[in-house]
Amino acid sequence: MNLKEILELIDKVADRGIAGVEIEQAGTKVRIEGKSAQPQVIHSFVSGDMKQSDAPLMPAIPMHALPPASHAPAAEKPAADAAKSNLHVMQSPIVGTFYRQPAPDSDAFVQVGDRVKKGQVLCIIEAMKLMNEIESDVDGVVREIYPQNAQAVEFGEPLFGIEV
Repeated sequence: MNLKEILELIDKVADRGIAGVEIEQAGTKVRIEGKSAQPQVIHSFVSGDMKQSDAPLMPAIPMHALPPASHAPAAEKPAADAAKSNLHVMQSPIVGTFYRQPAPDSDAFVQVGDRVKKGQVLCIIEAMKLMNEIESDVDGVVREIYPQNAQAVEFGEPLFGIEV
């Protein structure tokens, strides 16, 4: 791998906002970390009789270079809210996109302050083009709706705070 190829790789990592990339070719290992840190190139050489043409170009993004989940700080607030009151926090049973209403031109299933019954549909989470109705697992009053409409949610992420 020559200097020109390394510089092109640095530019692509920066342009695409990739957290990092690691490539090993002909006993030379190059790791470029972007986004959270300044791009840097680290070389390490492995001794051996390997010719450059024998080594495949193998890119990899190490797990430690991936950005942290963006929903983590939001998860702390619902836990604190539940601890100081009789607030039941409903969590997402699946990964997908959170929708407050059944169709873009429809009213929301529930609003803050609405009384809900166990089994009542509170929202839809779209996962792999399937619309999954999420039902309340308790009777109570909706006090918090944590995600924004059309926001991606993770498994276990807080959706609603229901006062029981």
